[in-house]
Amino acid sequence: MRMGPAWLAFLLAASGAAAAKDGALEVRVTDARGAPVADAIVSVRPRGAEAGRPAPAPARRIIDQKNLAFVPGLEVFRPGDEVVFRNSDATRHHVYSFAPAAKFEFVLAPRESSPPLKLGRTGVIAVGCNIHDSMIAWLYVTDAPWIARTGADGRAALDGLPAGSYEVRAWQPRLKPGGGEPLRTVVVAAGATAPVSFALPLLPPPRMDHEHMQY
Repeated sequence: MRMGPAWLAFLLAASGAAAAKDGALEVRVTDARGAPVADAIVSVRPRGAEAGRPAPAPARRIIDQKNLAFVPGLEVFRPGDEVVFRNSDATRHHVYSFAPAAKFEFVLAPRESSPPLKLGRTGVIAVGCNIHDSMIAWLYVTDAPWIARTGADGRAALDGLPAGSYEVRAWQPRLKPGGGEPLRTVVVAAGATAPVSFALPLLPPPRMDHEHMQY
């Protein structure tokens, strides 16, 4: 059946109305002095009966070791995802973590990879090398329906949020330990973008190697 102009206009209007039901968040993260903070993980959860969204299928991600550094140094996972540590250096590495969310160790010869490690618990996992103390990586495991990462400008955008009330948290590897993840509660209106801002208490950049190994 051929659609006439009136029917087509109705479908387009209905589609636009459905899209307008969703809202968005514009998140800005700074340090205590107001400077933008990159690589902050922003997680969003609905409060009350607001609907979330289906979790994606489990994924496997590779954390490489190149030039005596973990690459990437920060990665986001969901429970059920797997991580593989690969050694692309010409020297041996001893990858380990004592984090409650995942305790493990792998001694990796050059060009060797670890077996897949399933991450079943949420939490922050600090990963080090028992041979090269300057090496550190962060695995952030979350079951939050919406996740974003700030860019160099300290901003992150999240869309597709049904109208309702949400809890928004921000975390960054240099966040001072002991205070938990800062939390904001925000109401998202249909078709609107709600602003959220965080001023995080951060440790100085050169001191990322030992402070958080308690995670």
